[in-house]
Amino acid sequence: MSDAPTRPPTLLVIDDDAEIRYSLSRVLSSRGYQVAEAASGEEGVALVRKGPAPDLIFLDVRMGGMSGIEALQHIRAASPRQLVILMTAFGTAQTAIEAMKFGAFDYVMKPFDPAKVLGLAQNALKAHADLRAVGDYRPTINADDYREGIVGSSPVMQEVFKVIGQVTASDVTVMITGESGTGKELVARSIWKHSHRASRNFIAVNCAAIPDNLIESELFGHEKGSFTGATGQRLGKFELCDGGTIFLDEIGDMALATQTKILRVLQQGEIQRVGGTEMIRVDVRILAATNKDLEAMVRDKTFREDLYYRLNVVRIRMPALRERGEDIPQIVDFCLQNLARQRKTRVTKVSPEALALLLRHGWPGNVRELENTIYRSAVVAQGDAILVKDLPAELGGGHSSAPFALTVPPSAPTAEPAPVAPPAAPPAALPAPAPRPMAELLDEVFARLSATGDPLLPLLEREMTARARQAGQDLPETEPAPRPAKTATKRGKARG
Repeated sequence: MSDAPTRPPTLLVIDDDAEIRYSLSRVLSSRGYQVAEAASGEEGVALVRKGPAPDLIFLDVRMGGMSGIEALQHIRAASPRQLVILMTAFGTAQTAIEAMKFGAFDYVMKPFDPAKVLGLAQNALKAHADLRAVGDYRPTINADDYREGIVGSSPVMQEVFKVIGQVTASDVTVMITGESGTGKELVARSIWKHSHRASRNFIAVNCAAIPDNLIESELFGHEKGSFTGATGQRLGKFELCDGGTIFLDEIGDMALATQTKILRVLQQGEIQRVGGTEMIRVDVRILAATNKDLEAMVRDKTFREDLYYRLNVVRIRMPALRERGEDIPQIVDFCLQNLARQRKTRVTKVSPEALALLLRHGWPGNVRELENTIYRSAVVAQGDAILVKDLPAELGGGHSSAPFALTVPPSAPTAEPAPVAPPAAPPAALPAPAPRPMAELLDEVFARLSATGDPLLPLLEREMTARARQAGQDLPETEPAPRPAKTATKRGKARG
């Protein structure tokens, strides 16, 4: 038994200019689309509310009565997933910003280029089909099960979870290594939350973000008058974290002088404020992290060897995202669910094609880069799902025409001359191009004449009559066909 024929896409053209509606309908109908028309914004909104909603709407910006922007807002309120292309003769920044702000798929400038109109319609209808295709999308995880933010079920991540569980029961110092963006601070917070110090403070210090002349004051505090600007006593992070856990991120960027004081804390549990003389006892568990090769720094004498061994009691290596690609779908779902919970986006799905591109990317920025990509794509998405067009061009989305094309560098010159190619054979005669269909030619003529803004029928009759007489055809003298009357609302209004 044969399948039922596929219904052609339905399009709605909303414009108060009858000639523009007729011209656009002719162009769109030439591709087999079913086209309906509305002569005002109010009529177009009523048609959408009545249903069934069209697959795509072409909407004029400047109309008598309800404007295109107002109609767009009413349409999107009635049908949030409705795709709308705005039409305007005024390509101002305000028009573009408002069009995208209120959820337009795109906008097209008048006078129309038929090829561009058809291309926009094809892209919009593909997006419409993609959104319907991901309607049965099911997330791979529930974000509530990953409150600590560490997502993954790959074998390498399972090893990380095991080590975290083993070190939480003691106060052992832990060194967390891995590339930037792999989630080292999340591991440190997880260790703290599952330790007996979970009820006390957790303070994270980015050692690379604090200048060398201020980091000692930040970590150990200072006394009044100890340096210019020290107008009072200040407690450092170690005192504030007494009984808790301190996380020293980017420990490899710490100056040697400060490393010496950190070593004293680890060995004797004592600190001294800048400008002070009193030794202060502190009970602090230290967790450290770095994306640098500390072993090489120890060999180069840029990191203290004794501090390295004190910090590196237990090491947890965070794998790069490219080493655990099977975790990407779970991380994507986790990010989307968190964004939806924070009401930063209404996107909850990702198309299979978009997910395939995410899996194929190398992710030099690791999980942080993936999170930023998902956030950016969710913001620009025009439905409830991330499609290929919403992804950045460097991943193969957006307007990139060849996302995975390789550029082969020119080879180095050699001493031997290149062989001379034999003379090419004369090219064979190319076949004559197939004649274009008459309907397509007439549609193009109609669109171009409509774009001039002059009365259409008199102009067409005059031009065709002149060409017929040049060809030697005898034509009877006839009166020009009367031009259809336009509505009064269009008089004195710029086309838009």
